[in-house]
Amino acid sequence: MNLTIYDVIKRPLFTEKGHFIKERENKILLEVHPEANKIMIKRAVEELFKVKVEKVNIINTKGKLRRRGRYEGFSSGIKKAIVTLKPGEKLDFIEGA
Repeated sequence: MNLTIYDVIKRPLFTEKGHFIKERENKILLEVHPEANKIMIKRAVEELFKVKVEKVNIINTKGKLRRRGRYEGFSSGIKKAIVTLKPGEKLDFIEGA
């Protein structure tokens, strides 16, 4: 499947852990396409946000079991990427907040 750089990154994840690693370790947390690999993610972040990427780590999360009365199923799992920026690089999704 041919993915463009705009298909690879779905959205940034604003979580407590994501905020913590952004402030302390200069890393950003993103939700990415399930078929994206580390090379695609690195290229997409560098081209879209104009920053230099040092390393990319990927986390695949499974969907959780959900029940509604007698019906049950699984929520959809997501693929997350933790992108480490090179020293001196900075990326803010929400400026001034």
